[in-house]
Amino acid sequence: MADLTEPFSPIDRSVPLDLVSPFRLDGRVVLVTGASSGFGERFARVAASAGARLVLSARRVDRIEALAGDLPDAVALGCDVADDEQCRDLVVGAVEHYGRVDVLVNNAGISDAPDAAADADIANFRRVVDVNLNACFLLAGLCARDMITRSQGSIINIASVHGFVGSAPNNQAAYAASKAGLVNLTRELALQWARHQIRVNALCPGYFPTELTEVMFTDERMTAWIERNTPLRRGGADHELDGAFLFLASDASSYVTGASLLVDGGWTAR
Repeated sequence: MADLTEPFSPIDRSVPLDLVSPFRLDGRVVLVTGASSGFGERFARVAASAGARLVLSARRVDRIEALAGDLPDAVALGCDVADDEQCRDLVVGAVEHYGRVDVLVNNAGISDAPDAAADADIANFRRVVDVNLNACFLLAGLCARDMITRSQGSIINIASVHGFVGSAPNNQAAYAASKAGLVNLTRELALQWARHQIRVNALCPGYFPTELTEVMFTDERMTAWIERNTPLRRGGADHELDGAFLFLASDASSYVTGASLLVDGGWTAR
């Protein structure tokens, strides 16, 4: 019988308090798509700093080869994620090189031209959805087959605030639709694979300076629009995604799946 004279506490005090090691990725194999610039390059550097081994993927092979040479343990594998066979070859190559994939970062993405929907090119719409959504589904499934055999893994889909709100007046219907699809795909895959201890989450940035958003941070009117509509009154800085990314990639988020982590300066709280 329990000793009712002792106060009940759900905290197991025998477990030492450790706030650092859960964020480590020592020895884990992290596959990052779209690693040639922007978020992808930054995620690769953050993962490497946490001890990970990297598989770097992008169409611009020269860039990922240069990045691989700058990291302690990385391999560069070229891939256009819009090509199904190249996606399959990428995962096969990653497993052949390192033996497994522990973390998949579905980061590769493109945007459509800022045209009104009535004037949009359907072929361009399909291309954006192929890269931003369909490729993420394919790569997640390919990596999950390996993860299921080991009953562990983390998949991070890089979505956007525009998976939750429209992009107008930027007029990016394909981008907004694909990112909204990615958010709900994240939930579905999380539910399907939870029994295999595979966590699937989405990281959803607001406005950060990247190749995709360069014009918005070089045009004074557009920069003013970002500042005016962001409660923190500025765009994000490179390092302000580091913690959120590392949290989702590591054991620090071991009880988190199906979540969409917004890092947007308050954009979607309005």
